[in-house]
Amino acid sequence: MSKRGWLLFAAMSVIWGIPYLLIKVALEGMPAPFIVFARTAIGAAVLLPVAMKRDLVRPALKYWRYIALFAALEIAGPWLLLGDAEQHMTSSLAGLLIAAVPFFVALIMWRILGEKDAVSGTRLAGLFIGLAGVVAIVGLNVGEVNVWRMLEVIAVALGYAVAPTLVLRRLEDVPPLAVIALSLAGVAALYVPIAAFSLPKHTPHANAIAAAVALGLICTALAFLFFFALIAEVGAAKSSMITFVNPAIAVAGGVIFLGEDLKAGVIVGFPLVMIGLVLSTLRKGGAVAPEGVDAAPAAVVPVADAGLAEPATP
Repeated sequence: MSKRGWLLFAAMSVIWGIPYLLIKVALEGMPAPFIVFARTAIGAAVLLPVAMKRDLVRPALKYWRYIALFAALEIAGPWLLLGDAEQHMTSSLAGLLIAAVPFFVALIMWRILGEKDAVSGTRLAGLFIGLAGVVAIVGLNVGEVNVWRMLEVIAVALGYAVAPTLVLRRLEDVPPLAVIALSLAGVAALYVPIAAFSLPKHTPHANAIAAAVALGLICTALAFLFFFALIAEVGAAKSSMITFVNPAIAVAGGVIFLGEDLKAGVIVGFPLVMIGLVLSTLRKGGAVAPEGVDAAPAAVVPVADAGLAEPATP
């Protein structure tokens, strides 16, 4: 990847790693469905006026079907499924299942988009090494396994793979800001009745409110803008590797801010994730792939944590 690509990737590793911490804090004062509504509403409130001022919304509306499909696959559907699944499984298992996203992306690019390099030996080795790192990081504390809940999370991972590699190719001529703003506004509107039945019983503490605002401003509005830039820079396949790095960042946040123990799995797993990440960015012959390789214009990769009590990965 280019230097800019690595910087964007590093920034998003942090931005979509910290929601683990923020959502735990927000849940101390408000229910999970209300957090989802607050997060999307805040993101839309920030981005939609800017998009409208730049006259980006009106031209984008003629693509509303594809924008709605993107919002369904990337935000509304996954958040609902994950919100249900996380009530019946550990976050470790959910995180491990979400880490299947890069494999789904590679499969779609290979079988549907005809990009044979997506499943080269070096890249596959990188994916499996990265997955091994995720296994080490999240551990094997999966608890009682419910097959239906596992299928829900796998469906989420598939949605996160389809959205950037297929759907947004139909939106390559639509400004990313308009796609993001309209998607967040639509999902926020969808969650209005749900949020109405899950209002906080008491006024949330300042920490919970601050966490919810940070989720909306940083982990949603800013995050989506950064990820459109990252996809344009390095492509959908490489960007999907963020699902390998997020658990390590989340664990680090728990250790630093919540006083959680640093387990041996993190020490072993994080280097494996980094090795897998580097291998997955190599092209045939061992050279680092330049920016734009495997690019899927104007795409976004997973935001799996949104709306979860114990998010799997942001």
